[in-house]
Amino acid sequence: MTTLIELLLGGLSMGAVYALIALGFVVIFKATEVVNFAHASLLLAGGYLTAVLHDDLGFWLALAAGVAGAAVVGAAVEFLVMRRYRGSDHSVLAIVTIGVDILLVTELTRRIGTRVLSPGDPWGDQVVSLGPITLAQTRIAALIAAAVLIAAFLLAFRYTSWGVAMRAAAENPQTAALMGVRLGRVSLSAWAVAGALAAVAALFLTVFPTPGLERATSLAALKAFPAAILGGLDSTTGALAGGLIVGVVESLATGYQGELSFLGRGIGDLAPYLVMVVVLLIRPAGLFGTKELARV
Repeated sequence: MTTLIELLLGGLSMGAVYALIALGFVVIFKATEVVNFAHASLLLAGGYLTAVLHDDLGFWLALAAGVAGAAVVGAAVEFLVMRRYRGSDHSVLAIVTIGVDILLVTELTRRIGTRVLSPGDPWGDQVVSLGPITLAQTRIAALIAAAVLIAAFLLAFRYTSWGVAMRAAAENPQTAALMGVRLGRVSLSAWAVAGALAAVAALFLTVFPTPGLERATSLAALKAFPAAILGGLDSTTGALAGGLIVGVVESLATGYQGELSFLGRGIGDLAPYLVMVVVLLIRPAGLFGTKELARV
């Protein structure tokens, strides 16, 4: 029972981090109707900046610089690349993001090389014990930080002028533009917010018990992609639910891998995609996604 509770708590904390990444997918999709396959490079950029700057600036300033840097990279990709293809087919734009991701990840992995970079976080390998249950402080910090950021985003999305513009652009971009909503600014801000959220997620993906930031860290964004899909690509609530589901499923599948040996090794890495496929077979638009109706 103790093992189950530890796995569930660990899964919820990682699920909250995946929710931050999934929220980035959703924000960009709602603003532009484009699936952003360059999200992994934004995550790696934010984590890299935090890791290389913490010795000179200290952890908190380095984290702020990483978040700001990832937001700037996201905004730059939108302004310098994506805006040039505005009006193109959405599948073409998705392919463009793949090209951007390859360029950015290649450059960042060249800079990282074979090193494993520490983010310099203040929690280290400390753990909290609640009776027989032991949980790393980094997991608790991840859960709290993700909860605060997601709550702040949802409040801003609902009650601020930026959120109103974002919702209007997602509902009907042509009508929103006629009503004075600047779609370029909405798209630019969406990419910046997605980059900032990815940078925070990168921090908690590279702290204890993981060894640190390495070349393969960007692959974590691929685990958050099923979270965005099964929750619904156009649903912020779905991103939260999808992230938690993926985190718990991955944690349980990895923790009980011995009992699931008949399914083969690495079932923990495969489990999120299996859940995504099952959900999509039942609900093609995802758990909270909007069903598109067409008159024929």
